[in-house]
Amino acid sequence: MKRYMLMFMALAGLAACQPKDQETTNETRMKVTYPTTDTIAHQDDYFGKTVSDPYRWLEDDRSEATGAWVKAQNEVTFGYLEKIPFREPIRKRLEELWNYEKYSAPFQEGDYTYFYKNDGLQNQFVLYRQKAGGDPEVFLDPNKFSADGTTSLSGIEFSEDGSLAAYQISEGGSDWRKVIVLDAASKQIMGDTLVDLKFTGLAWKGKEGFYYSSYDKPKGASELSAKTQYHKLYFHKLGTPQSQDKLVFGGEKTPRRYIGGGVTEDNHWLVISAAVSTTGNELYIQDLTKANAPIVPVVGNFDNDHYVVHSEGSTLYIYTNWQAPNGRLVKVDASQPQQANWVDVIAEREEPLTVSTGGGYFFAQYLKDALSVVEQVDLNGKVIRKIELPGQGTAGGFSGKWKEKTLYYSFTNYVYPPTIYSYEVGSGKSTLYKESKVKFDPAAYESKQVFYTSKDGTRVPMMITYKKGLKMDGKNPTMLYGYGGFNISLTPSFSTSNIVWMENGGVYAVPNLRGGGEYGEKWHLAGTKMQKQNVFDDFIAAAEYLIKEGYTSSEYLAISGGSNGGLLVGAVMTQRPDLMKVALPAVGVLDMLRYHQFTAGAGWAYDYGTADESPEMFNYLLGYSPYQNIKPGTAYPATLVTTGDHDDRVVPAHSFKFAAALQAAQTGDNPTLIRIETKAGHGAGKPTAMIIEEQADKWAFTFYNMNVPVKYLAN
Repeated sequence: MKRYMLMFMALAGLAACQPKDQETTNETRMKVTYPTTDTIAHQDDYFGKTVSDPYRWLEDDRSEATGAWVKAQNEVTFGYLEKIPFREPIRKRLEELWNYEKYSAPFQEGDYTYFYKNDGLQNQFVLYRQKAGGDPEVFLDPNKFSADGTTSLSGIEFSEDGSLAAYQISEGGSDWRKVIVLDAASKQIMGDTLVDLKFTGLAWKGKEGFYYSSYDKPKGASELSAKTQYHKLYFHKLGTPQSQDKLVFGGEKTPRRYIGGGVTEDNHWLVISAAVSTTGNELYIQDLTKANAPIVPVVGNFDNDHYVVHSEGSTLYIYTNWQAPNGRLVKVDASQPQQANWVDVIAEREEPLTVSTGGGYFFAQYLKDALSVVEQVDLNGKVIRKIELPGQGTAGGFSGKWKEKTLYYSFTNYVYPPTIYSYEVGSGKSTLYKESKVKFDPAAYESKQVFYTSKDGTRVPMMITYKKGLKMDGKNPTMLYGYGGFNISLTPSFSTSNIVWMENGGVYAVPNLRGGGEYGEKWHLAGTKMQKQNVFDDFIAAAEYLIKEGYTSSEYLAISGGSNGGLLVGAVMTQRPDLMKVALPAVGVLDMLRYHQFTAGAGWAYDYGTADESPEMFNYLLGYSPYQNIKPGTAYPATLVTTGDHDDRVVPAHSFKFAAALQAAQTGDNPTLIRIETKAGHGAGKPTAMIIEEQADKWAFTFYNMNVPVKYLAN
């Protein structure tokens, strides 16, 4: 069974370049005249304290005034970017680097092997299939879903025998989905098209139908920003209208913010996960081999994380961090599945654990200082072997059907392009399957891990990557990227667009901040709620380390992050505007007093707390919320805020209000711009052309405002 998870997308920083051996520098600063942004006299009362919100009107994404403001801001922003002399050559260089074939690992469904492939610059990956000894054929081509490539394939699930497929599409980057059912053999649509699904997996029950999750679509309010409070799990029976779908879990009797349903590979158990926040979930099971079997609680609270990894008859194998902050694997008989009866299969270790399955084995995937360690383990918990990886970095995969004998995994780090290997579960032999064709010479670059000390003495790891021969003279353009939240781990990964950054002498640095999952749940909790300042302190200390060690200086430092990482950038640039030259907050959570009023934002309260839960929590949030901490008359760094008009995860109002306040407060010559992508959401499914243009703009803006010469590279 595939694990259904909700998480934020952290957006990575990228690159810059041009043709011929020339250099361009920013000799004169461009002056920017910002659009006039109206203010209103709006105030909110929190526990007797009044807080002004002069840009509240920008929260209305359906108003003509907001639409006009977006248009005016984009005209100024793109007018500025178009005047940067090396912007177009940077875009062309990125396009050149991006133009190579990319593959996913293959997977078996019925008589076919399926895989994703992108010829190079296709906006969306195409799903192919082939029979043994046959030629590949296109199964689904998302590039034909829309003329501009903004409709994407966002998930597909096959019935057990591979004869049926249900796939999800996203339009304009929205989290709202449509589901279309195909006869896999003929590739013909069967007429079972479902609409208005959100935050959902698809789980087949034989060939009868499938389970899915959604919210009631907002009525009389914006579907992109209105609250989506109560998730519901449904069963859709093939050949019946969606209006007749059966509510399985959720609704008035069991109101939960996030509900996911999965079916074990043997089709024996329906497994239901229910949660009120992004951390901690209830766990339920239902025996699908018995008619009208009851839904049985396994865990009846939200204190920890749990998911079913595998089942053998009546035995359930469950990953949990209950009484094990770094995670463990337990087993229990489904007749008495409660926690008191759990028995360890893989005990907790010092390193945080995740578990995948395939080929008749468990694969215990650990993080050792944010680097992958993988062990093959049998049903009794015996370690068969430690898997030898190609180097230090990130391994992903090691999953497949229980009876398969060949699995696949990918390996990457900051100088090792993603490479796919096949793995024989019997012998433990790894074989190169697909090597990346990106034009990059790893031998010319260095990537190393360092440890630095944060404000309170905590030891924090950081990966630093750059071209060999770098002079530690404090003049190297440096991108410091971070996230620090929601138990998400930033592990080493290759970025094609970072090539251009490093080609031009750039340093790329990624610290593993508290709030992430790199050292388990304790590390996560150390960056949540009234300890959130630890995350910002860790990031500031990373910047100070880079400056102290001569990698860079404040005049050549940029900070970047997306979503929760956008909050990180917003908080650090308002607390220490002197520390960096450029700030790039992307799709950020920037108004901490009101984030929980939109879409599924209330589910983030486990990490953030909310302004209306207590005076103490309100005052803490007010103390660092980026929007409320912009001070008039302050010299802020050159800032390019980025967001998408269809972002219904972190609504663009956060970025709109922050940019408006920053423009009004900014003193000095540094520009404060906002780039608003149309027909784009939080990041998932964004077409290749749009990604390249956005990253070219970010790198052009960064180099230009650092006054760094950009080499024009030969084509």
